[in-house]
Amino acid sequence: MRRVASEPRPDFAKCAADIGFDFAVIDGEPYWDESARYEFTLREIEEDLEAPTAELGALSLELVDRAVRDEAILRKLAIPTHAWGLIADSWKRGDASLYGRFDLVYDGMGPAKLLEYNADTPTSLFESAIVQWRWLRDLVDRGQLPAETDQFNSLHEKLIARWRQLAPGAFLHLACMQESVEDSGTIAYLADCAIQAGLDTMQIDMGDIGFLMDRFADREDRAIEFLFKLYPWEWMFADEFGKSPAMKMTRFFEPPWKALLSNKGWLALLWEAEPDHPNLLPAFFENDFRADTLGDSYARKPLLSREGANVTLYQGAHILARTSGDYGVEGYVLQALHPLPDFDGFRPVIGSWLVGDEAAGIGIREDRSAITSNRSRYVPHVILG
Repeated sequence: MRRVASEPRPDFAKCAADIGFDFAVIDGEPYWDESARYEFTLREIEEDLEAPTAELGALSLELVDRAVRDEAILRKLAIPTHAWGLIADSWKRGDASLYGRFDLVYDGMGPAKLLEYNADTPTSLFESAIVQWRWLRDLVDRGQLPAETDQFNSLHEKLIARWRQLAPGAFLHLACMQESVEDSGTIAYLADCAIQAGLDTMQIDMGDIGFLMDRFADREDRAIEFLFKLYPWEWMFADEFGKSPAMKMTRFFEPPWKALLSNKGWLALLWEAEPDHPNLLPAFFENDFRADTLGDSYARKPLLSREGANVTLYQGAHILARTSGDYGVEGYVLQALHPLPDFDGFRPVIGSWLVGDEAAGIGIREDRSAITSNRSRYVPHVILG
């Protein structure tokens, strides 16, 4: 694994417009950055990233099966009691997952380590599936990369196939807070995948969801039978309509049981279930006496947080980095400190994607900061050798 300079396409603006990439710049700051790329060997991809991703996914599912039957675990994760039945029922019915993203620390020198699992509302999907693939094909076609250059990226094909399995021929609503250009771009991409899979779709704002009798409905009074929502489960559970009987009448993507996996407390449960797993870092709930074994170097993370908010990294007697935000009231988990690797002053996090139960590709966000945030840039990757 290495980070190398890469010549940006002079016609990038046109290339981005051709594929509908409307958020290469967010709030005036570059988000997509093709002035560099990360290069991997095939062995690194297959052995150090792809295989562990599938294994971590399987391990998480095994633990969900136990968690939905254990009230003590649900309390540790601060899951509201009114949601317990919905979560358990979705698991027992076999409601299947569409996708998720493991965030991994990896430098090519040792096993990848899990930082967290974005199991509920992961973004950077369109960039990973389409934008970086188009970038790769353009550079190969222009002679800037060898013809045999590849990429760990089967996301697009797998997403289409997964929609066919999950909701064949269905009418699918896709909802988000549409003022977010990144979120609206993500659901537009997923809608395109669903259409290619033979589904009918409608993209709506979360505020467009109301009631029709005992069902959720859109503004045209069409009942919402299948809903992909880029809106966290913990927010839904906290909303008044999250307690409505209508919650049982809609098939959600991601399903309610994914609320367990998107909780940072899951890191502590994974470590408890599989201590010394090569791809896990020691992690404990903050009020667990065993957290003392971490010493004075650890990451303190809220059970429920987004985009790296309210994270503090402690190294010895010093605070290495800290982010602000509105999270933390539900509690914290402490995770052994494993700093991001330094590549020429940039610190990458590898987002390793699952579609269903299959590893499907990676995307890389990097920052000069020790904590990845929503301002971190997306950098493409290739496989060479």
